[in-house]
Amino acid sequence: MSENKKIKVLFRHRSMEMGGVEKVMLSLLNNLDTEKFEMTVCLNLNQGELRDQFPSHVRKVYLTQGKEDFSKNTFLKKIQLFQRKTKLEKLRKNPQIIDREYLKQDFDIEIGMTYNDFESVLNSSNKNSKKVGWFHSEIDLPKLQPLVPKILEHFPQFDHMIYCSEKIRKIMHDTYHKLNYPDENVIINAIPIEEIRKKSEAKIPEFTQNPVFVSVGRLHTRKGYHKLMEAHQQLLKDGFDHSVMIIGDGEELPNLLAQQKKLGLEKTFIFAGNKMNPYPYIKNADFFIMPSESEAWPLVLAEALILQKPTIATDTGDVATMMQHRETGYLIQYSTEEMYAAMKEFLTNKDLVQKIQFNLKTIDKNFDNHKIFMAVEEILLNLVKK
Repeated sequence: MSENKKIKVLFRHRSMEMGGVEKVMLSLLNNLDTEKFEMTVCLNLNQGELRDQFPSHVRKVYLTQGKEDFSKNTFLKKIQLFQRKTKLEKLRKNPQIIDREYLKQDFDIEIGMTYNDFESVLNSSNKNSKKVGWFHSEIDLPKLQPLVPKILEHFPQFDHMIYCSEKIRKIMHDTYHKLNYPDENVIINAIPIEEIRKKSEAKIPEFTQNPVFVSVGRLHTRKGYHKLMEAHQQLLKDGFDHSVMIIGDGEELPNLLAQQKKLGLEKTFIFAGNKMNPYPYIKNADFFIMPSESEAWPLVLAEALILQKPTIATDTGDVATMMQHRETGYLIQYSTEEMYAAMKEFLTNKDLVQKIQFNLKTIDKNFDNHKIFMAVEEILLNLVKK
């Protein structure tokens, strides 16, 4: 342990675009005991909507600038992106430079918040630090398979692995039961209940179309927005008036905009972009929908439930442990047909919607933040004692 008796903890992460993992890291930074832990974050890119949201007691280090700081000139921006890529590759191959010239100190514990951060943690030149991985992914997901060999190589090298859901841990062990696993725990994501409710009171422009389904998520193929758009179009064709608003941004936006234009849905399937505070949109919508192909323990779903919003969600990851079908939400499989049927049910079955709203009044009891943070602290304290 460090001489000042505080445990020095380093979180390594790529960047701070709006996302569930980033919110989890921020909740840890805000709630771990500052009398016990001295915390530093090292970002590969000083990039994303949340890059300035770190609490004042946390030291932030970054290796390269974010796109927000690049030139608006297209040619100059391409040069800057190339330079950044070259620099990051050099640092990846020479991790001792990061430790010596950027971090400038040793740490007791180093944490990789996703599998994309595992390499930088394990390649640290500080060989005495305890290494912790945080795992959020279904290892058997087809789209993850190109990355699986490297993940399997990394897993046994950690001192401790934390899974964000029991289902994620079970899938990992069932799929690769012979892997040499480190010590591990399942710790679900913490939910800042009062903060969410307070932020949801902020004023936003009123929705001009009703009823409104809202969804919040990074625009990625696995989020299922292309299927949701198909279900939305069919509902309109069948005479069920409604609109859909998607809050978020990502690499899939050009494809989704092309699909939106092709289907003629510019006025009813709305891409609202990222919002630093998405909660008023969830609160003021009629329904929430999460049409993802895969999730672990989706933070955004918990946030929608906290705001007592009738919710449709695909039965993936630990979603079925977070809400009960037709009691506190509506579970579906990942298909356009099931999205259509569930949305139609919400639009036509007022009794079901009212029942779900009533049952959500007591949902707070499902989220014990104090217990979550105490569990994380215990893991970190025990690691340093070993």
